[in-house]
Amino acid sequence: MKIDNSVKSAGGLPSNDGRTRASKDATKSQASNGDTDKVEISSLSSRLQHMEETIAGTPVVDSAKVDEIKQAMSEGRFKVDTGKVADGLIESVRQMLSTQTGKA
Repeated sequence: MKIDNSVKSAGGLPSNDGRTRASKDATKSQASNGDTDKVEISSLSSRLQHMEETIAGTPVVDSAKVDEIKQAMSEGRFKVDTGKVADGLIESVRQMLSTQTGKA
């Protein structure tokens, strides 16, 4: 099984080039008016941009845990609790069925 380590943009929002709508609008306004005013991004917008960069740099998978499980499997130490797996599958089917009956 291969795990894709890519992260998509949060909430399906289009990625931007680091500028907010306000700064883009202000840039357009400056160009049309000939003004050379300085545009500053609010502290909230700056914090949001920083958080987005942090999230994008955070690995989706705990590589150490994956390596630990791989090692345990290769050594025959990895035990599967079949009862727990079966319970999880049954619960997933129940949720799927309840969702389908709720839509009808």
